[in-house]
Amino acid sequence: MELGLGIHRRRATARRPRAGPAKLKTLLAAQWADGRVPQIVYDLDRDDDYAPGDSFWRSRTLPGAPDRPTSGLVQPPNHAWAALLVHLADPDLSRRRGFLQRVYPRLVAWHGYLAARRDHRGAGLAAVVHPWESGTDNSPLWDEALAAVPDTPAWSITRPDLAHAPAAERPGTKEYARYFWLAERYRDHGCADGDADHPFAMEDPCFNALWAVSELALAEMATELGRDDVPHRDRAARITAALEALYLPDLGVYGAHDVVRGAVVHKATVNGLVPLVLPGLPRAAELVATLRGPGFLGGGALLVPGYDLRAPDADTALYWRGPAWFNMNWMLVAGLHEHLEGPLADSIARQVVGLAVRHGFPEYVDPLTGEPHGTRDFSWTAALALDLAVTEGTAP
Repeated sequence: MELGLGIHRRRATARRPRAGPAKLKTLLAAQWADGRVPQIVYDLDRDDDYAPGDSFWRSRTLPGAPDRPTSGLVQPPNHAWAALLVHLADPDLSRRRGFLQRVYPRLVAWHGYLAARRDHRGAGLAAVVHPWESGTDNSPLWDEALAAVPDTPAWSITRPDLAHAPAAERPGTKEYARYFWLAERYRDHGCADGDADHPFAMEDPCFNALWAVSELALAEMATELGRDDVPHRDRAARITAALEALYLPDLGVYGAHDVVRGAVVHKATVNGLVPLVLPGLPRAAELVATLRGPGFLGGGALLVPGYDLRAPDADTALYWRGPAWFNMNWMLVAGLHEHLEGPLADSIARQVVGLAVRHGFPEYVDPLTGEPHGTRDFSWTAALALDLAVTEGTAP
């Protein structure tokens, strides 16, 4: 069938590691009764490896939570896209094992949660209620909203992340205090999304673009399973249309809409370029021009930076405030292929593979020099570099 997502068709013959189904199974097995797929499923033997851990969330005491320890927060909804790619890696094996039959209902419930519980203003977009949910927690997009959040959590903060990277490359003490205070408030309201005075609710263009592309993935799954694909295509179209209210013409990117303050944040970040993954995106040409422009690749960057390098507060070594991330560049490769920008996509793919291998698979890199930062031997960097080496023919 014709989905309109070239990335799906182009990768249909690429083999995927069998770890993919196992990881999805683990996440979906910890789904909450309201449909949310949690940010983290904790291994209690390693609870001290991540902060906050299970002892902070106490999730199993909350109504509707699963019988296993999880965070109460979520992550960007790329799960259905990932599940479709797993299926396409070996459709015959997937069919024999009933993979789509098992995951499809859970993924539908997950998207139903976003529509029912996170569309705070009825505009068709889902809001994140904590920077951690965006996956880009230290992005400049959240600065103004976070400034109104107290930095006085009751919980004693630990920083295991600093065992893997210098403090100068990570969010500061005050930022972490606000993160914890905000998480405490959400936890103490039962993670129920019913706190009308919750001070942080942001419609992130990256989060919503991934929701839309995952709805299209559900449409393809529905067709494979003999079910109605129209509701998924309709929702994807509604999300794509709703994103237009977040577009910033003078910056050439999509911004994040602050639901609490009723304004779109006027900052150019990689989050605002990720909607390129959507077919038929009205602003695709403008996003490509911005990506090629002086704030991003046109400024001499090897990979697409996380933030406009001309911004006065850009920092090419500081977490989400300028470095280039391998996962974001992987998505932009997919989006550029979607909009027939193959040479540019191939150029980025070569840099992803080359820099990942050369520097021991770092978490992120300086976009101008390629200098590695953050954790080394980072699993998603390795996985995405391997993927591009196979599917793009960019093996070093």
